[in-house]
Amino acid sequence: MMVVSAKSVVCLCFLFSVCHVRGAYIPPKMNRTILNLLKHYNISKEEKYNGQLVFSKEAIPEKLLEKRVFMRGVLETYETLISKMLKELPTPLPDTKGGVGEGGAGEDVRTELNYILQKVLELKKNQYKEHDNLLSSLKKLISIKMDNATVQSKALGELPWLYEEASDLNNEIQSRRRRRQARKVKTHQRG
Repeated sequence: MMVVSAKSVVCLCFLFSVCHVRGAYIPPKMNRTILNLLKHYNISKEEKYNGQLVFSKEAIPEKLLEKRVFMRGVLETYETLISKMLKELPTPLPDTKGGVGEGGAGEDVRTELNYILQKVLELKKNQYKEHDNLLSSLKKLISIKMDNATVQSKALGELPWLYEEASDLNNEIQSRRRRRQARKVKTHQRG
């Protein structure tokens, strides 16, 4: 599990560095925190550079809306992953004086993971909140019991209107594209 966590921290660092290159601001404290966590969740160079990212660049859609929904899912995945990493840390040792004692390096890691988790939650809350309903609807689709005869029968009965809806949506997108292109042609002709 430590290997998966380490790979995830590497990918988190990669994700934030890609965002930085594109002009997003990543606080220096966050960069330092990620580097410190990478020291704790250290993996071999062979594992680190095996060519398999946790979050592949090819999986990121090009269209803006799709990309935003995908990135919302990525942030939620990091929320779950970092929460799991926090649970795997040893619990703080009790202090003989009645309080909670220092957990040493484990407490530093806990503090740093909590900081990163808060930054992920902040970004998710401030910039991706509107995608919550869509993402939860997609999760419901994934959880449909495919081997249930009742579900299969109902799904077949619902297919005509869903098929029509999907076809209409595609036609609507194509007609919008044609209208935009026609407007561009008219604008160039006038100018």
